[in-house]
Amino acid sequence: MIPAQEHLVTIGRIERPFGVRGEFKVRSLSDVPGRLDGLKQVQILEQTGQMVGRTVTRVRRAGSTYIMGFAGVTTPEEAGMLRGGLIQVPRTSAAALSADVYLECDLIGMTVENERGDEVGVLEAILEIPDNRVFVVRKGTEEVLIPAAKSFVTSVDLARRRMIVRGIEDLAEGCHAV
Repeated sequence: MIPAQEHLVTIGRIERPFGVRGEFKVRSLSDVPGRLDGLKQVQILEQTGQMVGRTVTRVRRAGSTYIMGFAGVTTPEEAGMLRGGLIQVPRTSAAALSADVYLECDLIGMTVENERGDEVGVLEAILEIPDNRVFVVRKGTEEVLIPAAKSFVTSVDLARRRMIVRGIEDLAEGCHAV
């Protein structure tokens, strides 16, 4: 039985085939050190949108990435078919988080408001840049990039799916100056 997608947490992305035995490179999307080590069963959200359960046969660290293998995947061509897939595990097996730490999958789709209660937009993506992350917030055709820092994000309400931000007026106004 495959768990419902909303009960899963994405912890990695399949990048490309590696070697001749059906292995592939995986980029970790988890801040938890060693999160991919010791995996046995995972769900793969394929590029087509299909969810497929897989048994992990091999995992080893290779610099900043991992090399992984699945049962039944034995050739580079089969591994290439997995490219772009998201590795997901049940939320219950995700590491416990401290009070001010959130899973990216919980933030995507949240409504973002400023401190006055005006809607800034919907958080569509989270970009990773050196030393920080940036929230991509879109309202209609307008896009605002907001640093994912406590100095900008004043509160996150997971139950109401709302994020309150401050100090972004200059960021939003600056995009019209060009």
